[in-house]
Amino acid sequence: MCFSRKDYKVFVIENKMSSCVATFKIKIILVVTKFKTIKKCINLLKKEKLRKKDKESFMENNYKNRVLIGGLILLAIFSLVTGYYAFTLKEQYNILNNNNYTEAFSNLVNYVNSVENYLAKSMISKSSEHATETLTQIWRDSNLAMVYLSRIPLEDQGISQTAKFLNQVSDYSYSLSRKNISGEELTDEDFKNLQDLYKYSVSLEDTLNQLSDELYNGEINWDSLKINSSNKFAQSVDSINVFSNIDDNLNDYEGLIYDGAYSDHVNKAEKVGLTGDNIDEETAKQKVKEFFGEDNIKDIKSNGFLNEAEIPSYDFSVNLKDKEENYSITISQKGGHVVQSSLDRDVPEEKISQQEANEIGKSYLSDKGFEDMKETYFIKQGNVVTVNYAYNDNGVIVYPDLIKVKIALDNGEILGIETTGYLNSHKDREYTEPQITMEEAKEKINDKLEIMSENMAIIPTEWKTELVCYEFKGKVEEKEFLVYINVETGKEEDILVILDTPGGTLTV
Repeated sequence: MCFSRKDYKVFVIENKMSSCVATFKIKIILVVTKFKTIKKCINLLKKEKLRKKDKESFMENNYKNRVLIGGLILLAIFSLVTGYYAFTLKEQYNILNNNNYTEAFSNLVNYVNSVENYLAKSMISKSSEHATETLTQIWRDSNLAMVYLSRIPLEDQGISQTAKFLNQVSDYSYSLSRKNISGEELTDEDFKNLQDLYKYSVSLEDTLNQLSDELYNGEINWDSLKINSSNKFAQSVDSINVFSNIDDNLNDYEGLIYDGAYSDHVNKAEKVGLTGDNIDEETAKQKVKEFFGEDNIKDIKSNGFLNEAEIPSYDFSVNLKDKEENYSITISQKGGHVVQSSLDRDVPEEKISQQEANEIGKSYLSDKGFEDMKETYFIKQGNVVTVNYAYNDNGVIVYPDLIKVKIALDNGEILGIETTGYLNSHKDREYTEPQITMEEAKEKINDKLEIMSENMAIIPTEWKTELVCYEFKGKVEEKEFLVYINVETGKEEDILVILDTPGGTLTV
């Protein structure tokens, strides 16, 4: 087919128009597509923004919740800590109060016991001078008992009778001491009143000891004692209205309790028994070998020099071949004497008697070079007994020359020895001829004392001197005493009360 030039132009123009239309359509399609894409992207962005906003809101809320929960937890912890701290403080306060109550109660018991013992002495004292000292001590101790009575948490109604009784004891003993000082003799009525006071004091002491045992065993506590037990005091003593009222100030006084006659004086004496020259540590170690037997020793360890001890000494630990436990032993620098030795082991049972233990201790002392020792008093703790041995100088008991021996009651093993008293006081003594006889000394004894035994003895004084006395052991109303009469002057030097306790024999 042939085209004219005109037709060809028309064809070209139509083709170009068609191409333009097609291109325009494509462009429109592209625009529409882009618009839709853009719109979709915008929607997506909106959705993402909204999601992000929701997430941020959630995170914010979650953070707030966590902060709130954390705060509540901290508050709870703080409350618990504060509560526990307050509880702890309250418990500590209660413990402190209970400790103070217990200490006051213990002092009350001690001073009432002292009053009871001195009242017992006052009933048999025949010397005006000694009676005055005894009565003055009663006055002081009863006053101190009242002080400690006021510190324990008992109702006033429950302790009023006890306080009244102690006050009357104080007043009456003071009035009698003034009577003695003025030169007046005590009448039978005076001694009768002292006897009545003594009986009441025994009743009170029994009550206090019972309460002490109940407190110690946990049967009662201070809270229950406040409510339920105070009436026991009122039941223990009745009112005695025969005494004069004498007001006076309270003076402090420290009571003395002995683990044997005059055993507390041994440390006050001059060290006349500590003989010999100073030794070095190696020589002291050799003394240890001699004491235990060198063949019995596995090892010896030096623990240094005890310069501040009452008797400067070398300290050692000793392991014997047949023992798991170690002995401790001290050797004096001066003279190389054994000051003490001890072994700490369990003693599960008691198989030997007190008399057997006494003989074992005496034989042990003899083997160690301490001859002529006589057992005097003892105290038992668990299944171990400590026996006091005093030097027996041809029938004269020398109380300052004291040695203590600790004995196991399961097999009689010697668990310890302490020679301080002996080292302080032992010496050769010269005795002057007594100016009064034993029979004349007996006449100085109160008739109320039923004499059970008699002998001569040396007793120490507070002034680091010694007195030779006749020692009389006797009893009044089942209470045992030791009375000492000076062999030269006939003076009543001292009276001791013998206490037979479950743990042993003591004196006061």
